[in-house]
Order: sequence, then structure tokens, then C-alpha cells
Amino acid sequence: MNETQPQKGITMAEKQSILGRIAQLTRANINALLDRAEDPQKMLDQLVRDYTSSIAEAEDAVAVTIGNLRLAEQDHAADLAEARDWGQKALAAANKAEELRAAGNAGEAGRFDNLAKIAIGKQITAENEAKAAEPMIDSQNEVVEKLKTGLTQMRVKLDELKSKRDQLVARAKTAEAQATVQGAISSINIMDPTSEIARYEEQVRREEARVAGHAELQGASLEAQFAELEDYGRDAEVEARLAALKGGGTPAPQLGAAGATDEGSAVPAPEEDRTTY
Repeated sequence: MNETQPQKGITMAEKQSILGRIAQLTRANINALLDRAEDPQKMLDQLVRDYTSSIAEAEDAVAVTIGNLRLAEQDHAADLAEARDWGQKALAAANKAEELRAAGNAGEAGRFDNLAKIAIGKQITAENEAKAAEPMIDSQNEVVEKLKTGLTQMRVKLDELKSKRDQLVARAKTAEAQATVQGAISSINIMDPTSEIARYEEQVRREEARVAGHAELQGASLEAQFAELEDYGRDAEVEARLAALKGGGTPAPQLGAAGATDEGSAVPAPEEDRTTY
């Protein structure tokens, strides 16, 4: 038996540390972590890095544990092989002692009997060591299986984290695009081009009304001037007829231009009164 063999398995503290870390990470509620995060995307990126680092550390620890288990199994196998070897040596020594005793050589037979006893003692020691290592090896096998299962769960969690991160990034980009579109729509609603057109149309209508107002004022001014002319003509006719009445004659009709009457016919000039008194 090799008395300088390395320590078999891992310590209880190491086992609890590895199992505790794996259990903590595999029980991590990703949704709860995201709910508490101010920036979920950064939180997920950090979680991916942490999980990746933790998985690498756990893999190293599990690899050491498996290595120690394999060493313990090798030592156990060596103990069993050593026990078998000493058993065979004890049997060979005992058989030799019987042969010598049968030949009448009792002294040599006793010596081989002693060798057989020594071999049997070493056989028992090797068997006891192998037997003592078996519970620890069984326990280490259970630990290794749990660690392997935990690593598998951690890798599943890591894949879930990466998937959620990718989904979140895609959703964030979609939300950003939607926000941009909504912002553009909001700005269009605030600065509605139809309202600008309506306002411009109102300005045009007001300008048209102003021009029409000026035109109406000019038209009213001309009508007033012509009305004044008509009033002046009526006043002149009244004065003329009044003068004629005072002179004892019949008021002559108002002549138009070129000596025409209102009917447009020419009126001959009155002849000179040639009566001799």
C-alpha cells in the first residue's frame, strides 16, 4: 500500500461550498432580479458574465472532486489487489510449509508457516483499508453526481439568461423604434399641416375681403359723385323755372347737351317779336 498517496476526496467544507454555490445560482429567480434592476439589459449582461464565471469555477472544483474520487477508487482497487496478492503469498507459504512438514523438515515448515501468517496479516490490513475507503468512495460518487447535475442546471440557466437577454434587447429596440414613431406622430398631431392650411386659407379670405372692401368704397365714392351731379342738375332746373315764372313766361324745358331736350329733339330758337306798337 502506498502510504504517501494524495488525500482522498474533498473536505466537507469544500463540498458544502461547491454545492451551496450551485444551489444558489440554480435557484436564482431571473424575473425577480430583472424586476429590481434599473437597467434590465445591463443586469442580464452582468448575470451572464457572473454565471459564466461561476460555471467555470464550479467546473474546476468539480473536476478536482472527480479527480480525487478517481484517485480514491484507484487506491481502493490497489488495496484490493494488494490483499489478493498477500492472500496468494500466504497460500503459497502455507502450501510450502505443508510440503516441508510432510518431508519431515519441521524447521523449514515452521518458517514458511510464519511467512504465511505475515502475508495473512498484510492481507487483512489491505482489506481493512479497502473496506474503510468504500463508504467515502460511495459518498464521493453521490457528491460528484450532484455536482454534475448542478453544473447541468447552471448551464441551462445560462442558456435561459442568454435567451432572455437576446429577447430583451430585441424588445428594447422594438420599443425604441415604436417610441420614435409615436414621437413623430405626436409632433405631426401638434403641428397639424391641415391646421396650417386652414390658417393660411383664413388669411387669404381676409385679404380678399379687404380688397373687396376697398373696391366697394371706391364704387360708393363714384356713385356719390354722380349723385351730386344729379342733385346739381335738379337744382339748376328748379332755379331756371322759378326765374321763368317770375318773368311771366312758361318755364322752358331743361336742355341737354347741344341744345337738345330731354327727349333728344332739337328746339328752334324763338323768333324775335316783330309786333309794332
